[in-house]
Amino acid sequence: MSFDRSIKIAPSILSADFANFGAEIRAIEAQGADWVHVDVMDGHFVPNLTFGPPAVKAFRPHVKTFMDVHLMIAPVDPYIEAYAEAGADMIVAHWEAGPHPHRTLQAIKAQGVKCGISLNPGTPASVISELLDLVDMVLVMSVNPGFGGQKFIPSSINKVRQVREMIGDREIHIQVDGGVDPSTVGSLVEAGADCFVAGSAVFKGGSVDKPEVYGQNIAAIRAAAEGALKAAQ
Repeated sequence: MSFDRSIKIAPSILSADFANFGAEIRAIEAQGADWVHVDVMDGHFVPNLTFGPPAVKAFRPHVKTFMDVHLMIAPVDPYIEAYAEAGADMIVAHWEAGPHPHRTLQAIKAQGVKCGISLNPGTPASVISELLDLVDMVLVMSVNPGFGGQKFIPSSINKVRQVREMIGDREIHIQVDGGVDPSTVGSLVEAGADCFVAGSAVFKGGSVDKPEVYGQNIAAIRAAAEGALKAAQ
């Protein structure tokens, strides 16, 4: 994956049809998804359970773009190798998941995959200042992690702006996850984000039998984002 700050839409398959993941992944990619976002939850760090390494391994053959695996688990370090071997292109761990985030990021990089750090809404941007030289992406959570369909937290916009200032000229993506839709994405682009996770905003109203709805939803988010980017230039 070469680096660029173009707008990237990463549908979260947490909002897909759980009985039909392969077809859902193929559908969103055919309809314009740039990345496929996989939310891993452990029922401990966050109040939900989702995908273990075998599930991610099963997703892998269907993903032709880029699979971004967000580990909302604690402890996280013991599972990094398994998710890398399952086929993750990028592994994102939470700053809050353990006492040694620097070590966690080193462990991710040692697997030869892209590396990200995520921040919960209550965590200030400043905590990652000593970690930026290790990461390929910073994920700003704009809802509290654990469930899809939550309302966007407006203070996330300022956090994105702070992260962008901290990054400077480093080649680091800023991703936002939570309540992203055409009404919120513009402000996030203006603040400096370039990658957007969207679950219900992509999957609502569509299905593998009506994939064009996914395309319409992705196109609406992208149009709002690119419009804001053009206005800011």
